[in-house]
Parts: sequence; structure tokens; C-alpha cells
Amino acid sequence: MKNLLERDLFVHRTALNLQAYRQQLLASNIANADTPGFKARDLQFREALAAARGGGQGNGLQLAATHARHLAGTKGMPAEAFVRYRTEWQSAVDGNTVSMDAERAAFAENTTHYEASITFINGLLRTMQQAITGQ
Repeated sequence: MKNLLERDLFVHRTALNLQAYRQQLLASNIANADTPGFKARDLQFREALAAARGGGQGNGLQLAATHARHLAGTKGMPAEAFVRYRTEWQSAVDGNTVSMDAERAAFAENTTHYEASITFINGLLRTMQQAITGQ
């Protein structure tokens, strides 16, 4: 029972963290809509979540050590590995690739997914509480 709860919470917690990180990227894109030369970025959410789930709890991507004296890092899932530049939809004279329509749509979609993840976590915890109290 404990392992089932930990596994379910791990998946939802990881999804919530990735969605929060994606929200930051999208907000950065919107904030830099008028910055010359800014390239819009987005998180490949499905690939990042699959990597996290495939690695199990805390066994995601391994940090690279480029020097023998580097400390061994804990295994984790660096979301930055799944950040990609958005393809340019419309050319801008100043080299900026932010499309406000696309950013707003992605921001709204990500917000909905974030709220759904919170709802799933609340439902899971409420169900467990009811099971423990015998209701």
C-alpha cells in the first residue's frame, strides 16, 4: 500500500514540477516578446516525464562529471535537457521568434494541466485519508 502511494505521488509530483518549470519558460517567452534576437523556448513535457518515470524514483538522468575531483551528484532529472527552441512561425525583423498567440495558448494549456495535477494529488490523498479513517 505504501509503495503504491509513493509511486503515484512520485508521478504526480514529477509532473507538477515539470509543469511549473514549463510555466516559467513560457512566462519568460512572453516577457521577452519585444527583446530583439530572443529565441522562444519550450519544454518537451512528454519526453521529460517519460525519462523521469523510466528512471524510477530519483533514478533519472545522471549528471556528467567532467573532472576527476567533481563531487558525485544525486541522480535526478534535469528538465533543462528537454528544453528546445520553438520553431519560428513568422519571421521578425529583429530576430525574435516569440509568437504571442502561441505562447498564450501554451500558457493556458499548461495552467490547466497544472491544476489537473493538483486535483489528482488532492483526490489521491483524500482517498488515502478515507481509507485510513475507515470512512
